[in-house]
Amino acid sequence: MVAVTPEQAPPAGAAEGRDKPRRKLTGYWLVLPAAVWLGLFFVVPFYSLLATSLFDPNGSVLTGYDVTYHFRNFVDALADYWQPLVRSLGYAALATFFCLVLGYVLAYAIAFKAGRWKNLLLVMVVAPFFTSFLIRTLSWKLILGDNGWVVNTLQAVHILSADGRLLATPVAVIAGLTYNFLPFMVLPLYASLEKIDGRLIEAAGDLYASPARAFFKVTWPLSLPGVVGGTLLTFIPAAGDYINASLLGSPNQRMVGNVIQDLFTTTGDYAAAGALSVILMVIILALVLFYIRRVGTEELL
Repeated sequence: MVAVTPEQAPPAGAAEGRDKPRRKLTGYWLVLPAAVWLGLFFVVPFYSLLATSLFDPNGSVLTGYDVTYHFRNFVDALADYWQPLVRSLGYAALATFFCLVLGYVLAYAIAFKAGRWKNLLLVMVVAPFFTSFLIRTLSWKLILGDNGWVVNTLQAVHILSADGRLLATPVAVIAGLTYNFLPFMVLPLYASLEKIDGRLIEAAGDLYASPARAFFKVTWPLSLPGVVGGTLLTFIPAAGDYINASLLGSPNQRMVGNVIQDLFTTTGDYAAAGALSVILMVIILALVLFYIRRVGTEELL
């Protein structure tokens, strides 16, 4: 057996030094699949959309388009379609507000009052996802139909006139948006509320705080991460939605998603469609950044 002298032994820390570059490369290899996925399905499509927004507007589907960096497309798209753009943001904001009110009550009840029924109620919240988005919206078209029980009830109590209706109105579109995106609000709110230590609320009561004061001083601030996450998950897809306006509304309730779809598939005006899509993305990004900065929490920043 050959003895190893202290002079021949490797210096302390040499093995760890050789392992450091290997550990760094391991991190990059783990990130690589996600980076490739984002590159293929986000960066490349976004570049294609941005290039489309800079097409020569004089081109066509038949003759082809050239990227001429025609920035005038953005001005023209905003001038021609500002009304459905503003309407979409307004509908999305109202739907987000109603989702927040309804979703907070539901999430609060599940987190603090449901007891052993908690898991069942959570399953019922996500159950609509087991059905197609299109089928759910078509169901609301039947519910809000002119001969449906909702309209008949509202007419019976004289909230609607005898010839009043809900379909093809902003009420129907916002109701559809609220219903379809309500789970996106409930789940983040429940995740935040469920983490709140009940002893904090009890301590507020011990300090002579009323239930309302305890809610606004303890429960509401601690649930803000869920509020911020839920409102973002609701507002962003609602602003770009076009199914609800198409099935539950009329041409007077067209949202920007309907306009973009028509420009791409019917009119064939790719330049205007791309420019309007980029404008919508920029507006939503600006609103999200402003919102997070103003009411966001440290967990989200």
